[in-house]
Amino acid sequence: MLMARTFGLIGYPLTHSFSKKYFTEKFEHEGVEGVSYELFSLENIGMLEQILHEHHNLKGLNVTIPYKIGVLKYVTDLDPAAAAIGAVNCLKINRETKTIKGFNTDAYGFEASLKPFLKSHHTKALIFGDGGAAQAVKYVLGQLDIPFLSVVRKKQEGSIGYDDLTGELLAEYTILINTTPLGTFPDIDACPEIPYAYLTPEHLAYDLIYNPEETVFLRRARLQGAQTKNGLEMLTLQAEKSWEIWNS
Repeated sequence: MLMARTFGLIGYPLTHSFSKKYFTEKFEHEGVEGVSYELFSLENIGMLEQILHEHHNLKGLNVTIPYKIGVLKYVTDLDPAAAAIGAVNCLKINRETKTIKGFNTDAYGFEASLKPFLKSHHTKALIFGDGGAAQAVKYVLGQLDIPFLSVVRKKQEGSIGYDDLTGELLAEYTILINTTPLGTFPDIDACPEIPYAYLTPEHLAYDLIYNPEETVFLRRARLQGAQTKNGLEMLTLQAEKSWEIWNS
């Protein structure tokens, strides 16, 4: 059957996808007909033009690693939050007006899933990594008035290195957020190299990764008594927000 509307995910590599399974099951459970969700594994972002040309019924796309920033050059309009973040993970395609509007539903999903875990002593955050997902995290922390430091392998202005993480610093920064792919299936033994021995029950460790359910980062934090949260709820929330945007 010819689908009236197609949605999908672009990224590379797409070895496993939460999105396709989630949306396919959503369509089935909710009786949404004439709709499909496809995977478009693009070796380079320039291949997006061909996808748009070949799939005339394509109405919306989710964007994942490594194109959340690179895809901006194909966007004709930006949602204010996405403009402030400087990265998008959701595209709404309008064939009639020939426009592609960019949104960042990562920010919505992250904020909604983080807030219930915040306590009075969670006043400062460390963000591991500085890619597209990290930009959404920074935006949300800014909205919540939570100061943060970015921790990266190669120090730049405004960031620190992993070797700068001392017990004193970790006592002050009690929210730890992993935005790197370290620990993602199948490389499940990897994790950010931080001094886990300094973590305490005062800490909140949040990993944007959802597969595996508990990464090494989360496990090592939990064993120190820290509260932990993986990225599954964030992913579910951002997927639902994408669907809302595509149908608005």
